[in-house]
Amino acid sequence: MIEVLNHLVDEIEAHLGDETDVDALAARLGTTGYHARRMFSSLAGMPVSEYVRRRRMTVAASDLIGGDDLLTIAVRYGYGSTEAFGRAFRAVHGTSHGDVRRDGGPLRSQPQLRFRLTVEGSTPMDARITERPAFRLIGHAARVPLIHEGINPHIQAHIASLPIEEHARLKQLSDAEPAGLLQVSADVDPDYTQGSELTYLHGVAITADSDVPADLDAIEVPAGAWAVFRTSGAYPAALQSTWAATATEWFPSNPWRLRPDPSIVAVLDRSEDFSTATTELWLPIERS
Repeated sequence: MIEVLNHLVDEIEAHLGDETDVDALAARLGTTGYHARRMFSSLAGMPVSEYVRRRRMTVAASDLIGGDDLLTIAVRYGYGSTEAFGRAFRAVHGTSHGDVRRDGGPLRSQPQLRFRLTVEGSTPMDARITERPAFRLIGHAARVPLIHEGINPHIQAHIASLPIEEHARLKQLSDAEPAGLLQVSADVDPDYTQGSELTYLHGVAITADSDVPADLDAIEVPAGAWAVFRTSGAYPAALQSTWAATATEWFPSNPWRLRPDPSIVAVLDRSEDFSTATTELWLPIERS
């Protein structure tokens, strides 16, 4: 996977003025665009699209200082007008291209990325692989923005809007693994962009042939393999650290890749104020 990401960076660098076809490049290198985007975002801390924009504007700044015609520069880096180029330039550098041309700065440069794998092995991850038949996730769904760190207030508000008795009712409907009340994230942006929308479902798992109550939302989950990571500690910090470690440690060291199905968090145990918890993170995987 590290080799795939470095090939992707090289391809971006060689074609800064063109759109990079991540799916086609990933397929040539034996993986999927979905997995490549998720790993890039997790390891680089930004989606592929943001990295491309930053690199374009970093190199474009040198062209501006060199005195090339503005429209020529804009077209060179994939923009159809000087206005669109100017907006992208300001978003990256925090100043206008005119100021840079006149004063030479200030500039915010994005160095070319290079991914490396450091294997320490001092903290083994508590992980297991399980094959599951097709099942359904049912519950109450809402569209919410993706937030990488800390508690997501939109999810909190969604759960708080449900009557207390509804949680007990959902638990009674659960008849498949993962057991108990679940936190489900579906339709996630492959780039894992902060603020992008996803479908969050507060619910439970049921077998594929179980009936779905008319007042509940349902997500069909196909049969397949799952990587299950158990973690305990401060909530949600410990869970989010484990999620990040799957990208930096587990996936680069194991012959598996993500597939685009929902990710699931099962809360096995929790303190009364939910400041600490034991959870299982279920990630849908396939052989790489």
